[in-house]
Amino acid sequence: MYIDTHSHIYGEEYVSDLDSVIEESVDAGVEYIFMPNVDEDSIESMHRVESLYPGYCFSMMGIHPTSIGPNFEEQLALIRSHIDSRRYSAIGEIGVDLYWSKEFVKEQLISFERQLLWAKELDLPVVIHMRDSFEETIEVVESIGGLKGVFHSFTGTSQQAERIFRAGDFFLGINGVVTFKNSSLKAELVNIPLDRLVLETDSPYLTPAPNRGKRNHPRNVVVVADALSDIYEVSAEHIAKVTSENAKKIFFR
Repeated sequence: MYIDTHSHIYGEEYVSDLDSVIEESVDAGVEYIFMPNVDEDSIESMHRVESLYPGYCFSMMGIHPTSIGPNFEEQLALIRSHIDSRRYSAIGEIGVDLYWSKEFVKEQLISFERQLLWAKELDLPVVIHMRDSFEETIEVVESIGGLKGVFHSFTGTSQQAERIFRAGDFFLGINGVVTFKNSSLKAELVNIPLDRLVLETDSPYLTPAPNRGKRNHPRNVVVVADALSDIYEVSAEHIAKVTSENAKKIFFR
C-alpha cells in the first residue's frame, strides 16, 4: 500500500471526474491521500473532498507562500480560525518561495514563522514548501526548533538533507521530479537514507516522465516508488512499506 502525502485533488482539475480519480487511486494501492491547503479560496473545496471521502482524504491547514500578500495578517487570522475549529493532519502547505516573486519576502518569512509556531504549540507536523530559498527556510526552522514534518518536493543536495534532519524530526517528500531526465535528485538520493523519505505526487503538478505536462494523479506514487526502487536497489514493495510507515509516523502519531 502507498500513501500520497501531498496532493491537491480538491482543485478544479478534478471536478469532473473526482470519483474516478479516487477509485483509480484505491485500485493502484493508494491507502491515504493528504491534501495541503493553498489559500483562502481553496479551503471550502478541500473540506468538501475530505467529507466525500472520510478516512481516505485528509486536510491540512496553512497558507502557501506564493499566496501571501500585503493583507497577510488578515490571511493568517482566517487560517488560525480554521485551525482552532477542528483537528487537521498538519499545518501546510507553508514555507518560503523566492522563485515566482520576491515582492513579499518579509511577509512570507513572518507568515512562515507564525505558522511554524502554531504547529509547535499544537504538536502538529508541518509540510514545508521551499523553492529557491533553502537558507531562508532552514534558518527559520532552526531558530524555532522542536518541529516535525515533511520538506515537500525535495530537490536539494544530500548536505542540505543532513541539515534538515538536524533541524528537527523531518522527512523528505519525493515526487515525479525524481523521474525527470535533467534532475540531479537521483544522484543525491544515493546518499540519503530511505527511512527519511515519503512519497507524494503534488497532483495535478509534477507528473512523472514520460507524461510530463499532463495532469498528475495520486496513483502515480507507484511510478515514484518504482524510480526509488531502482535507486536504492530494493523492491517497490519495500519502498511502499518503508515510506508508508514513515508517513504514518508523521500524520498518525
